[in-house]
Amino acid sequence: MDVHEYQAKELLASAGVAVPRGAIAFSADQAVYAATELGGWHWAVKAQIHAGARGKAGGIKLCKTYHEVREAAAGMLGKRLVTHQTGPEGKPVQRVYVEVADPFEKEFYLGFVLDRKLERVRVIASAEGGMEIEEIASKHPEKLIQVIVEPAVGLQQFQARQIAFKLGLSSRQVQRAVTSIMGAYRAFRDHDATMLEINPLVLTKDDRILALDAKMSFDDNALFRRNNVANMHDPSQDDPREAQAAEHNLNYVGLEGDIGCVVNGAGLAMATMDVIKYAGGEPANFLDVGGGASPERTATAFRLVLSDKNVKVVLVNIFAGINRCDWIAEGVVHAVKEVDLKLPLVVRLAGTNVEEGRRILKESGISVIMAESLTEAAEKAVEAAKAAA
Repeated sequence: MDVHEYQAKELLASAGVAVPRGAIAFSADQAVYAATELGGWHWAVKAQIHAGARGKAGGIKLCKTYHEVREAAAGMLGKRLVTHQTGPEGKPVQRVYVEVADPFEKEFYLGFVLDRKLERVRVIASAEGGMEIEEIASKHPEKLIQVIVEPAVGLQQFQARQIAFKLGLSSRQVQRAVTSIMGAYRAFRDHDATMLEINPLVLTKDDRILALDAKMSFDDNALFRRNNVANMHDPSQDDPREAQAAEHNLNYVGLEGDIGCVVNGAGLAMATMDVIKYAGGEPANFLDVGGGASPERTATAFRLVLSDKNVKVVLVNIFAGINRCDWIAEGVVHAVKEVDLKLPLVVRLAGTNVEEGRRILKESGISVIMAESLTEAAEKAVEAAKAAA
């Protein structure tokens, strides 16, 4: 689960990380009021969406007057902000964050990520703040500072000092940087985060260290014990299809292809997408109906896939173990008849009750392209998608 910048800063501030003074606003009038309450002479008005690269897309405006604050907020609220991280559909802007724009001298990058391969937290820092980490790694790999945190003891003060000195900070500035680094680690650890990115972390003219921007992602499976984080969820930022899938405990991720996939098992779903790509096609989604899918659950998954207007063909790939092919077949027949499917349907069944499942499909009266193997199913789906183009 992702949160907005201002919410991430709330968590950072509670852990002792210094952040600029700011306030959330849901209207242009509220934005002006926030600026007057915050004081100062310059403000940053920031669109709050779950995506980066907002500045390049016009989602961050620096303002010198209340009139400019009003115009900036009015120009963002109610619109959809499109960045290279949102895709062409963009994200709706329902709130803006008004923040005092303090002048600063240097920008740094500071990130914490869960390294699943090492089963450790990896700290990444760089003196090239303001750039995306991928760009830093590509253009200035020598400037990446990386520290692996031993989970038994956590991030140590000496490691934070090493990072601070490598960033080129003076002795007087290092201690404040250490406070920010250690606080950021506590916020990451204590809230079951999987990613924390402060970009940029800035050094002001009076030697303060401030988190000027912040992004955090959290482990969905730990939200039951992190009510304060769970309450920060903003449904407006979710893909409507993914939100609908979550309501039915389905694992769904929307993609940009035209072959809709209904598969049981996460591994098989990944393999199905790979084989579709190998056959020259593009999957429209990742969807795992789970191991105990009933006909009703399968029908729900089917309708979810068909809600994507880009889908030109549906591929059902079931390897039944815990599940049963006859259940899946009943769900497919029910869904096809309910939505009056006009698209080509490719079905590959294998495993428990496979013959009964195939019989149900053949006797249902619906048009089905049967396949014996995954490779054959993918090839037939790609052919059908190309024919429908």
